[in-house]
Amino acid sequence: MRGLLATGFTAIGTGSAAMLTLHAGSDLDPLHSVISEYAFQSSGWLLPASLTLLAAGSALIAEALRRSGTDRWVVVLLLVWGASMFLVGAFPTDRPGVPLSLSGGIHRYAAFVAFLVMPVAGMLLARANVRFARAVRVLSGVALGALLLVVVPYVVRMFGIPLADQDIPAGLTQRAVVITELGVLALAGLSMLKPSARTSDRGVTPIMA
Repeated sequence: MRGLLATGFTAIGTGSAAMLTLHAGSDLDPLHSVISEYAFQSSGWLLPASLTLLAAGSALIAEALRRSGTDRWVVVLLLVWGASMFLVGAFPTDRPGVPLSLSGGIHRYAAFVAFLVMPVAGMLLARANVRFARAVRVLSGVALGALLLVVVPYVVRMFGIPLADQDIPAGLTQRAVVITELGVLALAGLSMLKPSARTSDRGVTPIMA
């Protein structure tokens, strides 16, 4: 169990570091530029690498949850999130102004699935009254709210109203979803770690669990 969690957190940490490195080496505006656009930068290969590592980390934490007896739907949703993130990285989006291709379509809908399932997994996990349940519930709620802001521009465009990412903080809302969902994933893993110490009736020296 601890080995799965340690490897999972290592994958998530490395994937997050790769994503930060990609952002640091780019001149794109993170307030308006969505993460997918970073694939066209000189270090664009870091994007699929990062997403693959995040997907692997999610799968490892899901397996640890399964072994701990967690609600199977939570496990399934984490696996779906990981698979979706892998597809997002494997199928790059289209360049701005280009009609939607098969790769771009898979990328878009896989991202939507990923963004949707993690908050649901978090809510289910919080209902089980696990450790950090309140924080998981809050992050899941924020992720759903941010996801709504991500979806609204697409709905507006469906009605023929031109709305470019530069007109709205599209990058900010998308990053809010990603960051909060990574927080949910991290807390899901941390919730399985027993308290490192127990306090005796006298409230004196703690011992390892």
